[in-house]
Amino acid sequence: MTARAPYAADPVRSRGRLHGGGAASETRGPRDAFQRDRDRIIHSVPFRRLRHKTQVFVAPDGDHFRVRLTHSLEVAQIGRTVARALGLNEDLTEALCLAHDIGHPPFGHAGEDALQAAMAEAGGFDHNAHTLRVLTRLETPYPRHAGLNLSWETLEGLAKHNGPVVNPPWALAEADAEFPLDLASWPSLEAQVAAIADDIAYDNHDVDDGLRAGLFTLDGLLAVPLAARCWNGVLQRFPGLPVERLIGELVRDQIGLMVNDLIAETKRRIAEAGIRDIDDVRAAGRALVGFSPDMAARESELKRFLYANMYGAPAVQAVADEAQAVLARLFDAYRADPGLLPAEWRPLEDGKTARLRAIGDFIAGMTDRYAIARHRALVGPAELPEAF
Repeated sequence: MTARAPYAADPVRSRGRLHGGGAASETRGPRDAFQRDRDRIIHSVPFRRLRHKTQVFVAPDGDHFRVRLTHSLEVAQIGRTVARALGLNEDLTEALCLAHDIGHPPFGHAGEDALQAAMAEAGGFDHNAHTLRVLTRLETPYPRHAGLNLSWETLEGLAKHNGPVVNPPWALAEADAEFPLDLASWPSLEAQVAAIADDIAYDNHDVDDGLRAGLFTLDGLLAVPLAARCWNGVLQRFPGLPVERLIGELVRDQIGLMVNDLIAETKRRIAEAGIRDIDDVRAAGRALVGFSPDMAARESELKRFLYANMYGAPAVQAVADEAQAVLARLFDAYRADPGLLPAEWRPLEDGKTARLRAIGDFIAGMTDRYAIARHRALVGPAELPEAF
C-alpha cells in the first residue's frame, strides 16, 4: 500500500460536517469520515437512480451500453488507481467519483438544456450545482436533518472539482451560504483527480460504445493519432486475431497511456510547485493534476472526434432533440398545474421562483424511463426513436 503523501486529504483533520454525527456514528463500524461519505453515497436513492439515467444513449435498449451508474463506477476505478499512485486519499477520491453525476437530470445534457431553459426565470439549472442541492437538501434519509451530512472535504470537492467557482449558480450559492466551501480556492488533489478520471473514463468508454453502436468505424477512429498509436501496439502484440477481439485491448491501452501520463505529469507539477501540504494545494493558483502538454493535445483530438462522430451524430441528436422536448413539455404540464406534483415535492414557499425550482427538483430526480412514463400520463406518447 502506498504511503499517504503529506498533501493528501486527512480524515482526522477534516473540517467536519454541518450537523453533528450523534451517538449512532460511534457504533456503525470502524470507518473514518471519508469512508462514511463514500458509503452514504453508495446507499443513497439518487445513486441508485443513476442506473436508469442517460450517459450518451437515451433509455438505451442495448444491455451493454453505459449509463450514468456504470460510468460512475468506471470513474471511481480510475480515480482510485491514480490516487493510490500519488499517495492521495483513495476513499475521498472514490466518494467524489461516485457522486459527481448525481445531479444530472434524465436524458443527460439534453435534459440539462431543457431544464436550463425552463428555469431561466428562477436562475436556471446546472447539474454540478444540483449535485450539491441533492446531497445537502433534497435527499433526506436521516431523521434530524436534510441531506446526507457529508464532510466538508467531500462537498468542497464536488462543488469545485473543475476549479475555483467565481460566480456560483444559485443552488451552489445556497449550499455555500449554509456551509461555506471556500469556492474561490483550488480544491484538494483528490477532487482534481476525480475530475480528470471522469474525462479519461468517458473519452475511452465512449469509443467502445460508439463502435458497438455503429456510429463510427474503426478506420474512422484510427484517424485520431492516439488511437492509431495504441492500435498499432495492439496489432503487434496480437497478430492475426479478429478485430472484434482487439477493441477492448485498444480501449485499455488508451486508458493506460492517459493514466500513466497523468501520474507522471502530476508528480512533476507537485514537485515544481514545492507542495508540502493540502493548504499549499489550495493556494497553488492552478491545477496540479493534469496531462502533459502532448497528452492534453492528443486527448483534445480524441474529444473532437467523439463530438463530431458520436455526440453530434444524427441518430444520437434526433433522440436528444426529442428527449429535450419531452422534458420541456413535462415541465410545462407541472407549471400549468403544480397540483400534479407529489405532495412532498410541492414548494413550501410562495412565488414563481419557488414553484419553478420545485418542479425542476422533481424532474431532475427522474430517471429516463420515469420521465417518459410521466410524459405519457400527463401529455401523451413520447416520440423517442427506438434505436437508442
